[in-house]
Amino acid sequence: MNRFKQACHMFLIMFKIGLFTFGGGYAMIALLQNEFVANRKWIEKDEFLDMVAIAESTPGPIAINSATYLGYRRAGVIGSAMATLGVVLPSFIIIFIISLFFDAFLSLEYVAYAFRGIQVCVTFLILSAGWKMFKSLKKTPFNLCLFSAVVVAMIVTNLLAVDFSSIFYILICGAIGLFAFLLGNLRKKNKTKREVEK
Repeated sequence: MNRFKQACHMFLIMFKIGLFTFGGGYAMIALLQNEFVANRKWIEKDEFLDMVAIAESTPGPIAINSATYLGYRRAGVIGSAMATLGVVLPSFIIIFIISLFFDAFLSLEYVAYAFRGIQVCVTFLILSAGWKMFKSLKKTPFNLCLFSAVVVAMIVTNLLAVDFSSIFYILICGAIGLFAFLLGNLRKKNKTKREVEK
């Protein structure tokens, strides 16, 4: 399959995911993982986890960043453009149509009930994605301690109504991970140096 066909294929996949995902990018993670890791096996679990981490820590919505990466991974620059367009287009069309009769739309009682139901579904999708990523995580003491610390910090800040952006969690965990990596490399170099001296 040539690049253009692959890019069109990515557009259709992302359009389908964008059309049936409610609740933003976090809710989309479970669908992306199911589509690209479980069903099509286009990327491995570890690469998917790395993609989510990078998509979350770079500027822009996680869904668009993920679509751009997956499209590029599959069909290069044209694939990233088509995948991004595919994931954005359904939301744009739906919001544009709703904006034409927004006041009348909000006043419908059935719409309010539908949004309450969608909130439950979104919560489930986000928890499902988090659980799948946790199961894929390598269960080293460092990873488990860092995960536990973030969960406890998130619960405490929510209970105390402290406004603490998720961006800070990402930056702090990234800094801790980088520090641990550098410390591990320093230990390996010292160990190698001692073995050479013996």
